[in-house]
Amino acid sequence: MNWLLENSDWVAELLLQHLLLSLPAILVSVLVAVPIGRLAFRLPRVGGPLLSVATIAYAIPALPLLIIIPALIGTSLRSWQTMVVALSVYGVALLVRTACDAFSSVDPQLRDAAQAVGFSRRGLFWRVDLPLAVPVLVSGVRVVTVSTISLVTLGALIGVPSLGTLLTDGFQRGIAAEVWTGVIATALLALLLDALVLLLGRALTPWSRGAARRGSLTPASGRLEEGEDVESIDAAEPAEPRGTSGGAESAVTP
Repeated sequence: MNWLLENSDWVAELLLQHLLLSLPAILVSVLVAVPIGRLAFRLPRVGGPLLSVATIAYAIPALPLLIIIPALIGTSLRSWQTMVVALSVYGVALLVRTACDAFSSVDPQLRDAAQAVGFSRRGLFWRVDLPLAVPVLVSGVRVVTVSTISLVTLGALIGVPSLGTLLTDGFQRGIAAEVWTGVIATALLALLLDALVLLLGRALTPWSRGAARRGSLTPASGRLEEGEDVESIDAAEPAEPRGTSGGAESAVTP
């Protein structure tokens, strides 16, 4: 604790640099992986090779990738651009398959209904496919977020400042408190960003919260009201017919 108090400014600076490397990579991963996943879903013949390439890309060791990227894009080995590109490669490779599965999870009958009422291809994507795919996409983004936060620490091995610097510097100098500070700070940052992504996913899918609320289904309106949830409605006993005085009609008791 004394070491952390004495070096709090440095730790805060490394934390900021860690975020500046992580957040752009996560954003790029989402922006690139979602269209590729959509393409893989719509064109299975193309999707198979794309998913295979993503699997191979994720299997590339981190340090060789950090050395290859500067030669390909002409950046410095220790530049933030090199780190962001490398992290984005891993993020896209990890998220593409989830994005494809997310679009596959959308009920085809909903697509058919949307097309029947006149939705264009673009409208179908933005108003049907993407909103309904968000829950699965969010689960993939959470994995990418935690993975990216942990991978950023590898940048310290090539001299890119981050919370990983606390690990390498602590090992070299034999300061256990510095090492533990780096480990705990990285874990807490990953948990914090994971929680933020989860909250964002819930904000983007308000209908998923409504499905879990307690309510009742009224025969007249067919809407849920406070008092009974969907599961209790499904498990309710079937209504029994009650004959009328004329014998030709029946009423259903709620």
